[in-house]
Amino acid sequence: MKKYIPNFITSLNLASGFAAVIFAADNNILMAAGFIAVAMVFDFCDGFAARVLNARSAIGKELDSLADVVSFGVAPAVIMYQLMMAASPSVGHSVQLIMIFAMAVMPVCAALRLAVFNLDTTQATSFRGLPTPANAIAVISLAVTSGISDSSIIAFLTGNPVTIVITTIVLSLLMVSRIELFSLKVSNLKLKGNESRYLMLLMLVIAIAVTDIAGLTLIVPVYIVASLASRWF
Repeated sequence: MKKYIPNFITSLNLASGFAAVIFAADNNILMAAGFIAVAMVFDFCDGFAARVLNARSAIGKELDSLADVVSFGVAPAVIMYQLMMAASPSVGHSVQLIMIFAMAVMPVCAALRLAVFNLDTTQATSFRGLPTPANAIAVISLAVTSGISDSSIIAFLTGNPVTIVITTIVLSLLMVSRIELFSLKVSNLKLKGNESRYLMLLMLVIAIAVTDIAGLTLIVPVYIVASLASRWF
């Protein structure tokens, strides 16, 4: 029976992603962001359960990727679409169609990134390309801060449809890039071996201290900078 537990948790990830899509389609951005966050918790727990119970399986690996496409690819893309429509509410049907296809780049790249990850044996301890959960974190940080912050940075990122399209495409291309990024999973809290993770945390704290809540939108840039800096450790 224990071999089914990780897959059940993965299914909860998928169910949370589906709920996020529904809320995002209904323009309830905060609820959508919340369910994406819940999906991240389940995404962490299924891998943890598989290791603890020694219940890894090929089916579980594929199911995990399928769930991640929905939770961290499709749902964030729908949120970005809603932010874009809010920034340009009076567009015609033809322009709206173009916007839909522009947003479709994100789930497509998420699927490609996960397909490559499943076959790439070099990504056991680090990543090549932006992980799909990091992509989702970038999107929900924008979504949440846009509703509670009056920062000019947030207004620039979420108040202009062109900026939203560019942000979507950049995040999407980062997922299918070959840039080397460290894994956020930790086995202990010691400084040695976790230098890049502590550097990222320090940079993020500084960013939030300087820019207030708007600093949350810098999570992905800080992650990339810390990963590049880790090559010196």
